[in-house]
Amino acid sequence: MAGLELLYASQAPGLCRPQDSLLCFVHWQLVTHQYRALGAGDQPGPNERKSELLPVGWNADKDLYTLRYKSTDDRHELLLKAIMVDTSMILNVMDCSSKQVADLTLTVADYIDPEHLDDFHRVYKNIEELQTRVVTGIISPLQAPKEKGDPKKEAKPEKTVPPASTQDYDPLRIPPWQPLGGQQPSWPDPRDPFAVGGEDLDPFGGQRGGMIADPLRSRFRRPLIDPSSGLPNRLPPGAVPPGARFDPFGPGGGRPAGPDPDHLPPPGYDDMFM
Repeated sequence: MAGLELLYASQAPGLCRPQDSLLCFVHWQLVTHQYRALGAGDQPGPNERKSELLPVGWNADKDLYTLRYKSTDDRHELLLKAIMVDTSMILNVMDCSSKQVADLTLTVADYIDPEHLDDFHRVYKNIEELQTRVVTGIISPLQAPKEKGDPKKEAKPEKTVPPASTQDYDPLRIPPWQPLGGQQPSWPDPRDPFAVGGEDLDPFGGQRGGMIADPLRSRFRRPLIDPSSGLPNRLPPGAVPPGARFDPFGPGGGRPAGPDPDHLPPPGYDDMFM
């Protein structure tokens, strides 16, 4: 509570009501948060200057207090009005530039002992709670200025997050289609909706995407030697284990040729010369 005792000692001769002591504490909190008093009343007076002391005549009215403050960086000017309603003090603070308003209601008897107004060490009660309520009620909402040269109170620079690009990892995004082996096939991307059934609709257009699955384009490696070479029928799947040494029944040949156009002619085309 550095500074509060000196402030209270300077105002002690004029503190005759419990609400005076409560407003003295509010003034000290504003000074602690880099505000300085300009004067009493709604309108500025002649030769005003910022001061840590309360202005002359600040408690002339026992039911209404009107004080003006300005921040040390000259960016904020506050108008403070404190009104007594029964046993409570209603604090209303307005930032004159932004017109932002903050309110706080304090029960005087909860924080001031009226029997010890002349003793600083006994006049305040629940002082930590009072400090918290004043700061959170009327100072923090108005964005109090930071103290210059104090690294603990310097505002930390906001971290800027770059916008997400299409290359960023997203667990919900479907990864781009890549063929096995990294080699781009000759047929179009299967995601192309216009390629579906293209070869069936136009067999002479050189398109791909028919309704019949082509085993030669299944993207799986085919053996260099066909085990069924020389047999009237092909061996059933799994007859030759993968990687096993196997001598074909007939003369070895190269890769089987691709399908002939006559294998699956379009419907209605019975011309053998096609």
